Amino acid sequence: MRSSYVVVIAGAGPTGLTLANLLGKAGIRTLLAETNASTVGEPRAVSIDDESLRVVQAMGLIDAVSKDIVRGYGSEYRSPAGSTFLKVHPLAEPYGHPRRNAFRQPLLEAQLREGLSRYPTVDTRFLCPMIGFEQHAEGVTVQLQPVDGPAVTVQADYLIGCDGARSSVRQQLGIALAGSSLHERWLIIDLANSPAPSPETIVFCDATRPCIALPGPHRTRRYEFKLLPGESEAQMLSDESVSRLLGSHGAAPGSAIVRKTVYHFHARIAERWGQERVWLAGDAAHLMPPFAGQGMNSGIRDASNLAWKLAEIVRGRIGPGLLVTYEHERRRHVQRMIQLALRMGAVMGPRTRAHGWATRLFFRALGVSPAVRSYFAEMRYKPPPCFDGGFIARSMLSRNGVVGRMLPQPRIRVGAHAGQRLDDVLGEGFVLLGIGVDPDTLAALPLGGHAGMLVDRRLSLPVEAVPELGAHSGQLLWLRPDRYVMARCRPAEWPAAVSEIEQLWMQAHPFPQVLNASTA
Repeated sequence: MRSSYVVVIAGAGPTGLTLANLLGKAGIRTLLAETNASTVGEPRAVSIDDESLRVVQAMGLIDAVSKDIVRGYGSEYRSPAGSTFLKVHPLAEPYGHPRRNAFRQPLLEAQLREGLSRYPTVDTRFLCPMIGFEQHAEGVTVQLQPVDGPAVTVQADYLIGCDGARSSVRQQLGIALAGSSLHERWLIIDLANSPAPSPETIVFCDATRPCIALPGPHRTRRYEFKLLPGESEAQMLSDESVSRLLGSHGAAPGSAIVRKTVYHFHARIAERWGQERVWLAGDAAHLMPPFAGQGMNSGIRDASNLAWKLAEIVRGRIGPGLLVTYEHERRRHVQRMIQLALRMGAVMGPRTRAHGWATRLFFRALGVSPAVRSYFAEMRYKPPPCFDGGFIARSMLSRNGVVGRMLPQPRIRVGAHAGQRLDDVLGEGFVLLGIGVDPDTLAALPLGGHAGMLVDRRLSLPVEAVPELGAHSGQLLWLRPDRYVMARCRPAEWPAAVSEIEQLWMQAHPFPQVLNASTA
């Protein structure tokens, strides 16, 4: 174990593993420290979305991960009588991958951990909890306690707490979680060798016993049953109760129970996500109900947002004030995801039979309209990945604009890159993308001052190569490394765009001298 790192990550769950892979790819000297002996061995999260798979693609692990997921499944919402009153099955892949995918967290974490072996700049230490830290002007002093030896002290420029709901990093910062814990308990049962009669998630919207049955890869399946008032956890975890519930909800005979537990759900966000050189990500920063399947996915978004910003700061291209935009950009999206989860939970688990009847009537009435059916089927109700501030040209924001939004990722239709996903053609870093812009015009655009450091590559694509981006024909899209659009303009408006990005750079303020700025 080295004595100094650029970044220390506390916690090797999906968020920490994702961040470590992205920093490793950037060549940033990183230590990933985890309390447990290994990555998880039991099922936890079971749904990974298109945005997260785009991050996995950015890590270079999409082929390995795709082998162990069920791509593109939907949901059927059923009444107590068994009739389907709402179908959700998105077919569009705006970000290059299906919107909903089933996976097994132990497999994903093992793949992410194996991915770290590609990077000599990343050290991984399990059975090595972080026991304390101290911030100072030059960085962070982090204390670790390996179980097989004496305490170790390492120096770092930054510490990122990815250490879960009971985050010791958050506790030492004195940051409270705001929000509420739901007065609901759900029995979670994970099955193996359990073929499902339907490839879709089945939601039993019954006030007498709400239940969700989710398919998984490799003949796995999860059931979630809401516990009712007066039911004890011990009673509902008994073999007799579990067998009765599974049998009455279509579980295949002979299914093997891998895990059974009772969860208490939360809707809470940290009052602050960090300060100066210590920041929180994933469950350490926010907890959300599982009904939208966005808890782990939100943590992966955190890691993606943090990784490129840390890399740019360490390289000295942008000042440390850039990290302030991390919380601004991510907090509001997390809030929207929590509200979505609460709304979906109300549909899945109606409080009374009358409430359930009214909900079903509402959706059936809406379903008369093809446009409304498509709205729900394609999951357009899910909050889009977008910002209303942060490291973007705020003067270019508009209701239907692309600035502050994640750029779609179509496959290239024609040309030398035909068939490739857009991100694989864009490469890494900041990209100035011209849609239907003459390549010579794009190449001749002047770059001066600090904003000039934020163009790593220029690429012009004809509209016929990416017709999904045809609305931006004749325009320049200035893309961040995480593929959010930082600015948009026509070539004649380029000087004004450069001026605004220059102001963003100045707001991040100059980078102070650090101990470990080298990425070697």
